Amino acid sequence: MKKFLIYAMLMLLAGCSRQATQTLVTIADARSSPAEFIDGGAPGDSPGDILVFDQPLLNTDMQEIGNNSGSCIRTRPGHSFQCQWTLSLEGGTIQVAGRELDQGTSAIAITGGTGLYAGIRGEMSSTNNNNGTFTQNLLYWK
Repeated sequence: MKKFLIYAMLMLLAGCSRQATQTLVTIADARSSPAEFIDGGAPGDSPGDILVFDQPLLNTDMQEIGNNSGSCIRTRPGHSFQCQWTLSLEGGTIQVAGRELDQGTSAIAITGGTGLYAGIRGEMSSTNNNNGTFTQNLLYWK
């Protein structure tokens, strides 16, 4: 009985372990498809304003590898939006959500995925390159 319990505990621990962290770097290209701004709050930059986007997703060689689409709600004028979006890639999708800062690099949670990315977890850093593109560095595991 004791050997069975030890074996069962080892199997449970093995099932809880995660793969090594992997990295994926993508570029969201808003140059050809800028986000649509919906002035939902008071006129001008105000809480409740919405950004909606559907843009090409590129690799680091600037070749199209998928699609980047989602929405953001302005929560802090001149500072940040609360966003959720989907990176659609060959073989599946990756969903992310979090606070996107107006300037600098934002830490965004990877909340799930489909297909090859089913069970994905981790964090994405999103940096506005100030040229109509955003570099998205995903550190993840499944």
